[in-house]
Amino acid sequence: MKVSLGSCASAWRSALGAGLRRGRKHITRAIPPLPIQGLEVEMMNGGAKVLPEAAFDPAAVAPEPLPPAVAELNGHGDGIAVGVGGGKVANGKREIVLGRNVHTTCLAIEEPDANDEFTGDKDAYMAGVLARYRKTLVERTKQHLGYPYNLDFDYGALGQLQHFSINNLGDPFIESNYGVHSRQFEVGVLDWFARLWEIEKSDYWGYITNCGTEGNLHGILVGREVFPDGILYASRESHYSVFKAARMYRMECVKVATLISGEIDCADFKDKLLANKDKPAIINANIGTTVKGAVDDLDLIIKTLEESGFTHDRFYIHCDGALFGLMMPFVKRAPKVSFKKPIGSVSVSGHKFVGCPMPCGVQITRMDHINALSRNVEYLASRDATIMGSRNGHAPIFLWYTLNRKGYKGFQKEVQKCLRNAHYLKGRLCEAGISAMLNELSSTVVFERPLEEEFVRRWQLACEGNIAHVVVMPSVGIEKLDSFVDELIEKRSTWYRDGTVQPPCLAVDIGVDNCCCALHK
Repeated sequence: MKVSLGSCASAWRSALGAGLRRGRKHITRAIPPLPIQGLEVEMMNGGAKVLPEAAFDPAAVAPEPLPPAVAELNGHGDGIAVGVGGGKVANGKREIVLGRNVHTTCLAIEEPDANDEFTGDKDAYMAGVLARYRKTLVERTKQHLGYPYNLDFDYGALGQLQHFSINNLGDPFIESNYGVHSRQFEVGVLDWFARLWEIEKSDYWGYITNCGTEGNLHGILVGREVFPDGILYASRESHYSVFKAARMYRMECVKVATLISGEIDCADFKDKLLANKDKPAIINANIGTTVKGAVDDLDLIIKTLEESGFTHDRFYIHCDGALFGLMMPFVKRAPKVSFKKPIGSVSVSGHKFVGCPMPCGVQITRMDHINALSRNVEYLASRDATIMGSRNGHAPIFLWYTLNRKGYKGFQKEVQKCLRNAHYLKGRLCEAGISAMLNELSSTVVFERPLEEEFVRRWQLACEGNIAHVVVMPSVGIEKLDSFVDELIEKRSTWYRDGTVQPPCLAVDIGVDNCCCALHK
């Protein structure tokens, strides 16, 4: 039986709803074939076999409605509708917009035909899929503004190493019996960051993580091991991984208020410290918050702890520097992140400002603290104090390669470029009457959330409530920013043309001085 996929979209939607009602494990059985217009499938034993067609595009997405609203609870227990965006509000909170269900675009795994090794049809099919996917990546990279990834890199010289399974399992400083590793590159990278954050080789321990979240999980875990009964303090604008760590480790977690900039409010922090003076403090300090790019004042945090009666042996500070941890050392007048101060650990992401093509990060802590976690592992003939155990051995080589090519001066030049372009973007938005904010030490430009969700998806913007942001990275130039602002201005002239809908007031989010709504402009 052959069916046209263009004609089964409504059936697919009904089946998806039925599958969701029966539970997730039944979804794949309930969904008819992928609804891509113009493509036919042959139904076989309840499954679907795609018939070859010249116009086949595995990355094509048929126009489908966004996922239905689902009730969810936020941290305060308020009901929030989760689903389609567009400025709707439930219980005083804006809806959260979820992405499309990947079951609508997934590429199925099919067994090769018996004679495929002679015909080569399978290899040809996969080569075509990958070629079209590469084309999709090229196109999507052109409109990439909302997430802090540096896409300006060239690692062609490292292609020769992709034939090896490189695994840095265990402690980076102690070889294991597995000989295909890149520890010599990893320790070289760690030493570079140790110099950046001013700690002697003999005084630090660290490793290259699989992502920024792992760095936070490890830093907070070390703090918990040093102070098993400690309370975790984190500002409300900390990355969600910090609160994930609190749940995973069953830690008591106190959320601290923030200033309008997104920086931790040390007055509120002091109040909460004094209310829990009998327990040690484990603090997450943000070296650039996720949404506003705000940098917590590390010196003020330490002063607040001291004024609240916490001696240096009763607190542990983890610095989450996912993006700005590498930018801050090259910004004049920026507060210094240094192990000469009473901090416990620092983590950064390697796939953000550095520009590593795979997620990774760097985590460094004091040698004095790591013994609480480290264990000898006979199977490895090494020690292990990491979160994951097996670790990508290619990532350290990519980081080592970039650090060698750019060096301190190269990164300084890129930081200045990002800050300059961020000020340019903020200026253009303000000239157009669009509410916008840029923190002094940041390359994250916060502005009013676009009304149209398709525009948000096209430019891959990160949104929260009534605000969105653009993170200006080394790969984001003036031409791309101009293209974005020009399109946003054109779209706004349509969204707000008849006056029935007004641009949102962002005074609460970014301050009265930065708000350009009808009330404040």
